[in-house]
Amino acid sequence: MTFRTEDYTRSAAPVPLDDLDFAAFGARPLSPAGLRCLRYMTDVENHTVCYLRDLLVTPSHADPEITAFLTMWNYEEYWHGEALAAVLAAHGVTGGDDHIRAVRRALGWRDRVAPIRQALLAQTIGEDFIAVHMTWGAINEWSTHAGYARLVERERHPVLTELLRRIMRQETRHVAFYVSQARARLERSRRAQRLTRFALRRFWQPVGSTVMPRAETRHLLTYLLAGPEGERAAAGIDARVDRLPGLAGLDLVRRATAEAA
Repeated sequence: MTFRTEDYTRSAAPVPLDDLDFAAFGARPLSPAGLRCLRYMTDVENHTVCYLRDLLVTPSHADPEITAFLTMWNYEEYWHGEALAAVLAAHGVTGGDDHIRAVRRALGWRDRVAPIRQALLAQTIGEDFIAVHMTWGAINEWSTHAGYARLVERERHPVLTELLRRIMRQETRHVAFYVSQARARLERSRRAQRLTRFALRRFWQPVGSTVMPRAETRHLLTYLLAGPEGERAAAGIDARVDRLPGLAGLDLVRRATAEAA
């Protein structure tokens, strides 16, 4: 099915929260391990605008369909962060602007040079960089969707389940855009396949691992992707990557999970 960007931009919206009983977390809180994962996920969702900043200095910014999608993608991801922060607040976990500011400042010089490095690399590669960007985005969205699904399975909290399912429905549309773009661009360019395969094998890391402390990434991967169910979720993401043109056999998520363990 062809992704219709115009339909998506007209229907993008915040995740509805008004009918959810966040007070239920007082009577039945999440596990400490689950809450720690949720803190990670919240911080990563709140960092989306910084990822967007880095992408807008690449050839992707010249494609109006991509920028239309990215505008609404960032809008929805902002509200995902706000929704998850509401769950943290129900547990007494502080957040807000001061916390977000601290997370960004902790990145130091790496964050300041990121858009410069990205711009130089992308302009050197040229148009085929967009295939790398779209494929990277597809894998990250697949990973995010799977992570939310696994948190639902592990915590089995009715309010969290309903909230994450609402977020996941929006993430499904994000996946659809990235995958449709990635597949089309990889199919028409062998160079794009080679560049994307090299970039993923050499530089891909789990979502948020460039933002969050290493111990937090390790905790997230082991809590959500360890054991038979987690291994199946990781294998499912890798199988989807295998089906993209020229990318079979990378085993990105399985290798990342094994390293974390």
